[in-house]
Amino acid sequence: MAEKLNVYIWDMDETLILLKSLINGTYAEPFEGVKNVKDGIEIGKMWENQILQISDDHFFYEQIENCNQPYLDVLCHYDDGRDLSGYDFSGDGLGPPVDDANKRKLAYRFRIIAHKYRKGLHSLLDEEMLKFWDNLFNLTDNYTDQWLSAARTCLEQCENGVEELPACSNSIGSNDGRSVGSRHVNVLVTSGSLIPSLVKCLLFRLDNMFTCENVYSSWEVGKLQCFSWIKERFNGSNVQFCVIGDGWEECKAAEAMRWPFVKIDPQPNSSYHRFPGLTLADLGHYISVIYGNADPEKDL
Repeated sequence: MAEKLNVYIWDMDETLILLKSLINGTYAEPFEGVKNVKDGIEIGKMWENQILQISDDHFFYEQIENCNQPYLDVLCHYDDGRDLSGYDFSGDGLGPPVDDANKRKLAYRFRIIAHKYRKGLHSLLDEEMLKFWDNLFNLTDNYTDQWLSAARTCLEQCENGVEELPACSNSIGSNDGRSVGSRHVNVLVTSGSLIPSLVKCLLFRLDNMFTCENVYSSWEVGKLQCFSWIKERFNGSNVQFCVIGDGWEECKAAEAMRWPFVKIDPQPNSSYHRFPGLTLADLGHYISVIYGNADPEKDL
């Protein structure tokens, strides 16, 4: 009998990372003075500046901010494979209207973005910036009681045994040649726009947990549409899905898909899950409730 494939669908903000609640102070306030609210706001703003700077400097965000797409491969069939080593991205006239020529220009940029994402931040930043980034991550992790590192540990547990997907399938509805022996795969569905979300993955050390093909933006299409694409992509009798997030939209979308939903709440003393704390075994129990596994631990 073929092994089950568990597809874990993660939200990003206030789930795997903390950013908005740092910037607006809502993360620190419930700690009643134990954590300095101003320190959290300062940390959040440093992250915000880094995300926007790297998005603009290395990922064409200033050019394509108004051309958000739900995933990088969406325009793959417009890419003719042209050698881009001497291509003039600043002078190719990308802009309205949204015709085939401009879709090809956008596809070229997405190819470069995917290439840079796979190479990682170490190929983009100098030693000084890498040290700043490393210190900022550790500062944030300490301020949030190891939220970032604990979330990453949980992702690593889920990622055990995963095989990489092809770079471009040209079809979101395919099974991508995945072997039935694969056990777990992590997919990210964020409500943020695509390019800054990819940069967040890099900055928050999540890029080796999520391939660029496994990052979706629900900014315009909504989470239910993204979940539907993911179901088509991984469709099979042995596939089980589990959604992990903090918001109502992913909760409602998971309910519509009849998938288990694991609620994350950054607030202390919450009755929901937090990091550190959430484990692969916890996710297995949620899956077993919906899919009726006789022994949820056995599938883990």
